[in-house]
Amino acid sequence: MQEAVIDVRLNTKNVFSSALRFAMSIDTLKNSPELVHELKTSAQEQVEFMLSEDEEVRLLITEEEVKSVVRLGISNVISMLLDRMSSLLVILPECTEFSVLKTLYDIEWLCKVLPRMELMKDLVFKWADVSSEILVIAQKCELDSRILGVKVKLVEVTGKILEAVGYGIVIVPSKSRTCLLKIWLPFIRRLKTLVDAEGSESEYKMDEDLCEFIEGSMVSLVLTLPSNDQAEVFGEWMRGIGLEGVKFPDLSEAFEVWCYRSKSAKRRLLERCDRLAIVNLDH
Repeated sequence: MQEAVIDVRLNTKNVFSSALRFAMSIDTLKNSPELVHELKTSAQEQVEFMLSEDEEVRLLITEEEVKSVVRLGISNVISMLLDRMSSLLVILPECTEFSVLKTLYDIEWLCKVLPRMELMKDLVFKWADVSSEILVIAQKCELDSRILGVKVKLVEVTGKILEAVGYGIVIVPSKSRTCLLKIWLPFIRRLKTLVDAEGSESEYKMDEDLCEFIEGSMVSLVLTLPSNDQAEVFGEWMRGIGLEGVKFPDLSEAFEVWCYRSKSAKRRLLERCDRLAIVNLDH
C-alpha cells in the first residue's frame, strides 16, 4: 500500500515537472512553431489545473527539486526576452516583435502561477536586476509605432511586478523598491503620452483599467518607501508634470500622505526639542 502511494506521488511529480518544463520552454520539440506553441499552451493549462485541483502538487511545490525547475524556467524566459529584444536593434523582421510579445506573455503567465508556488520573489528579483537593460534596449529602438505593442506589454508585466512588491506579496529591500520605481516611472509616463498621441484608431492602448492598475500599484509601492526615497520619487513625478505636462501616473494620493507624515514628524521633532530645552533650563 505504501509503495503504491509512493508510485502515485512519483508519477504526479514527473507529470508536473514535465508540464513545467514545457510550459516555461525549458524543453522544446523540433517541430513547427505552431505545434510548439500549442504544446506550451497546453502545458501551461495543465500546470494551472494541477496547482488548483491536485492536493499532491501543493505538497510537491515545496520540494527543492521542483523549485529548481521553476527557477531555471524563470532564468530561461528572462534570457530569452533580452535576446529577442536585442534583435529589435538589428533589423526588425516581421516576426521579431511577435517573438518578443510571446515571451512577455509567458512572463505574464508566470506572474499568475508563481504566487501559488510562493516563488514570485524569484521573478521580482530577476526583473529588478534586468530592468535597466530592458529599458536601454526599449529606448534605443526606433520606429516606435512598430514596437509600441512590445512597450505596452512591458508596462503590463511591470505593473504585475510593482503590484507584488507594493502589496507585500514579495518583500524586497527599500533600495530595490526605490530603483524599480525610479527606473520605470519615466518610461511609463513617456509611453502613455506616446500611446495617447497615436489616437483612438491605434490598436495599442493603455486603457483605463491598465492605468488604474499601474497607479494603484505605484501608490502602494511609494508608501512603503523611506521618507527620503519617497521625496526622490515625488520629485521625478513633479518634474514630469512641470516639464511635460503629464500627470500620469497620478501619485497625488501618496504625495498627500507623505506631506502629512512629514509635517507630523517635523512637529513631533520640534515638540521634543522644546521639551529638551525646558529640561535643560530647569537644570
